[in-house]
Amino acid sequence: MKKQELTALIEKYGKRYSELLGIRIELGTDKEIFKWFLAAVLFGAPISETSAIKTYRCFEKHRVLTAEKILRTGWQGLVHILDEGGYTRYDYKTADKLLAIMGSLKAKYAGSLSLLHEKAVDSGDLEKRLKELAKGIGDITVSIFLRELRGIWNKANPHPTPLVILAAKKLCIIQSEDPEEAAKELAKFWNKNKSEDMSYVHFETMLLRLGKDMRRRQKGTTAL
Repeated sequence: MKKQELTALIEKYGKRYSELLGIRIELGTDKEIFKWFLAAVLFGAPISETSAIKTYRCFEKHRVLTAEKILRTGWQGLVHILDEGGYTRYDYKTADKLLAIMGSLKAKYAGSLSLLHEKAVDSGDLEKRLKELAKGIGDITVSIFLRELRGIWNKANPHPTPLVILAAKKLCIIQSEDPEEAAKELAKFWNKNKSEDMSYVHFETMLLRLGKDMRRRQKGTTAL
């Protein structure tokens, strides 16, 4: 792939999801990082990107953007917001999950994701701590959340998701399907072909969107 082709793809498909939502995670504040965490949980379900964005906007509209507000809103209130956003297939399950996550975050880390990051020993421990917040947080949600925190949290270094790997293989950027090996190949490719105007996060987001398009043709809607 020529560098100009890579740049064109990143310009077209590489806009970060946090940027799309107007979440300023680059500030590194608990407030903005929590907003992105909530969005990542919503994106983690196998629903369309459009539905996840619409649902986050409903949380934004109702000003339910902190752990305290989510807990105070309660199960029925969360189901109402999720239904308003078109999250109907997963409304009950997601309401349960959000309450469990926020309760755990408050109990273990005083409601602070920054404190969770601070207490983590390394990237592996960071991912483990996030998954231990609640049963509903899996590899996909963790990867979605941490991908855009590269360069903001020094321990944020998730492996590429299957969709990123799918697109990278189709574009002949990598050969391996193993997440650890794929991460090394992607980093090597980026270091050799990177653009000054774009970051690795933009590169990975571009691959993610292309992977989603490829998978959609095969299986229908998929999570990020």
